[in-house]
Amino acid sequence: MTLNRRAVLAAPLALAPLTFAPLSACASFEVATQRDQIVWTFDRLTDIGGETTHVEGAPQIIDTLMGAVVRFDGVDDALFIDRHPLAGASTFTFEAVFRPDGGPFEQRWFHLQSDEAPGGPGTRIMFEIRVVEGGWYLDAFTKGEGYNKPLIETSKLHPLGQWAHVAQTFDGTTYRSFVNGELQTEAEIAFKPQGPGRSSVGTRINRVNYFNGAVREARFTPRALAPAQFTSPFR
Repeated sequence: MTLNRRAVLAAPLALAPLTFAPLSACASFEVATQRDQIVWTFDRLTDIGGETTHVEGAPQIIDTLMGAVVRFDGVDDALFIDRHPLAGASTFTFEAVFRPDGGPFEQRWFHLQSDEAPGGPGTRIMFEIRVVEGGWYLDAFTKGEGYNKPLIETSKLHPLGQWAHVAQTFDGTTYRSFVNGELQTEAEIAFKPQGPGRSSVGTRINRVNYFNGAVREARFTPRALAPAQFTSPFR
């Protein structure tokens, strides 16, 4: 079944009617060809992607046009997952489907962190947003030994209260960010594979800059995908 993009974007807060399929069903044909992907579906508060998941605050499961999702209140709601799903990858694609609902300027809502000794470089990959002028722009970020790069394009604003697909990729040379399959910005970086660790959703790993909105799904692929290969319902 194909999602009606206009209906999904125009009615983000409505309960899910029977005529809409959740994202995982719409993307099932791609899953068969992406067997090395890790998929986390946020339709529960435990065992996300089969991983040990810790809940803080009171995130809620709500029904939407995207199916069941986790809703974060922007105050103290968070999930902590005992895995860095891109650990060891020398190239990667990190995708997520989410709905930002407004709130503070800085929101660091998806954080993959490597375990390190004190004083390490803080090796991580993150999705962040900045809320401005009734909209938001994407801040994709990665940091590790020898590299430290945010991808920000402040002129590319997107509406609040609507579902969006975001992605960041690294192909061995160039780091890129996308919203709904559209390139936001790019840069060459000297990326090195990151080590094992953990993840947080709804907040930065050190419990600051909480997220106000909902998250439906994330996908992690150990190679750079082209936008046509993203598992987005908004292409």
